Amino acid sequence: MKQFISFIQKEFYHIFRDKRTMLIILVMPVVQILLFGYAITTEIKSVPIAIFDQSRDEVTTKIGAHLAASEYFELYKMIDNLSEAESLFKQGKVKLVVVFPPQYASSPDADAQLLADATDPNEATQLTSYATAVIASAKAEIQGQLLQPAERAALMQAGVTPVTHLLYNPTMKGAYNFVPGVMGLILILICALMTSVGIVKEKEMGTMEILLVSPMKPVYIIVAKAIPYLLLSIVNVATILFLSYFLLKVPIAGSLALLVAVSILYALVSLCLGLLISTIADTQQAAMLISAMVLMLPVILLSGMVFPIENMPDILQWISNIVPAKWYIIAVKDIMIKGLSAGAIMKEMGILLFMVVFLVILSVKRFKIRL
Repeated sequence: MKQFISFIQKEFYHIFRDKRTMLIILVMPVVQILLFGYAITTEIKSVPIAIFDQSRDEVTTKIGAHLAASEYFELYKMIDNLSEAESLFKQGKVKLVVVFPPQYASSPDADAQLLADATDPNEATQLTSYATAVIASAKAEIQGQLLQPAERAALMQAGVTPVTHLLYNPTMKGAYNFVPGVMGLILILICALMTSVGIVKEKEMGTMEILLVSPMKPVYIIVAKAIPYLLLSIVNVATILFLSYFLLKVPIAGSLALLVAVSILYALVSLCLGLLISTIADTQQAAMLISAMVLMLPVILLSGMVFPIENMPDILQWISNIVPAKWYIIAVKDIMIKGLSAGAIMKEMGILLFMVVFLVILSVKRFKIRL
């Protein structure tokens, strides 16, 4: 037992002495969570817009004020014609132009027109959706404030405004989606990449042969090298949860203990993947390349972290089922955002547990002891 603890301490010494490793393990998670939480976001905020008001009545004035006061939009200027709108679009000054037709309040069939810069179609869709929601909310508020009964009746004839409730993420913050994905990416980065590189480094330096001639069994040597990365991964999970809760205001609606348990299970899958890569790669560069191509890219592209899996072709949806991060991200969202219990994520936990067993068996069969 003392020898086993000594091997673990030796691995910790190796980690703490290597500044590059320490930078990746401790600093990179903080940088990633801040980047995805603040800089890399799909949220609409303070987008410059212009308003072409041909009606210039009380209703359009108040709706324009609502748009300008919204956190989503920033009124760049009021314009007098569509030619000016086209010029602003070409110059990149605005992303959206709201056009109110003449006699907007007194015409039951009159609708506001939204002109959006669709060079980014996803952003254009979001802009028009947000603007429609703000206009509908403003019209509903104005209905009870108009002084003229005729104007109130005309506005009410324009149609029924649907009431929308956004469950789990009422403010539509992008961090709610990115935090689980970043957790999956960081655990893969630390557990799989660092474990595979660490073991291959021992092979390259010739110290693996020295370790293997010790009284310690080879399996205990591998476990001793994996335990430090598992413990550091738990520290990183705690750091991410702390930053996401206090800085990004992402709630932890479910059980914190269950969330940590799922994270440890996923970390074990990542460690097993790292062990498998170490049996394939002969150099540190090869281990890093395999980790990047086989692990990190699928996590980013096929886990649902960035792109919705439902929108992918059928073949990619099928391939995504063998990406561990997909099941981990689903489980984390169910626990953190939806507040579900363990019974709701039994499928995801079962798949991750199966992956651990399968990868351990495969890695042991491929593990070669060079004496």
